[in-house]
Amino acid sequence: MTQPAARTTLRSLAEQDTHELGGRMSVLSRQKSDHVRLEQLLVELAACPPEQQRRVLLALYRLVFPHAFAEESVLWPVLRRLLPDGEALTLRVEQEHQEVNELVTRLETLALQDGEREPLLHRLAEVLREDVRDEEDELLPRLQEQLKPGDLRRLGLLWEVVRRVSPTRPHPVVARRPPGNVVAALPLTIIDRIRDLVERAALGGRPSVTRRMTALDHHLGRAAHAVELLPIMRTGEHRSTSRAGDPWSAAMPVSFLPR
Repeated sequence: MTQPAARTTLRSLAEQDTHELGGRMSVLSRQKSDHVRLEQLLVELAACPPEQQRRVLLALYRLVFPHAFAEESVLWPVLRRLLPDGEALTLRVEQEHQEVNELVTRLETLALQDGEREPLLHRLAEVLREDVRDEEDELLPRLQEQLKPGDLRRLGLLWEVVRRVSPTRPHPVVARRPPGNVVAALPLTIIDRIRDLVERAALGGRPSVTRRMTALDHHLGRAAHAVELLPIMRTGEHRSTSRAGDPWSAAMPVSFLPR
């Protein structure tokens, strides 16, 4: 009996150049570029004393959360449709994304001197690097097997558009899958990006301005959390990435402004 042909050995994205990945506009090239930037930020964060970590953390968040949101909205549904084991593959990465959301939510409640910060930062870097390895060594090469370069470029354009209009902050209550995450995108993106502007005004302003901006940021954070708690925002969620317990007490609004 003729045996089925074995699947070719996957090559990690880290071992491929831009041409092999389908060109600069390919979703694979875009992903790899973000991963390179992420590693730079993690190295920089590890070298910073606590009082200087704020700037790096904010840059990290604004890279990681839109990147992951676009993956969950655009890429992982495609993998689940194309691959017989796509469900298991994407679920593992969604679980990593959920842990990142929860780690950052917890981290942002801690004072600089809190002894819990260092272990949380270490675990955050560990999970982010695990996520990159899973994507570059398996998920994205599997996607590369299934799609032609032109398809990868078209998918890259869609992924980039979604990434540019995605939330910039952790939302651990929101579903990691459509339709919940897609429905949540518009209101949470608007609130998050207004909060980004408020933060810039607060950090660069006089004490009186900072106080007003901090109060406004708090109200916006509560508004974002109210959106998260709408039942429709959690539709499609796999139970393993669902926030357990009382979602209000478990995921209070995150403020990026100094306390």
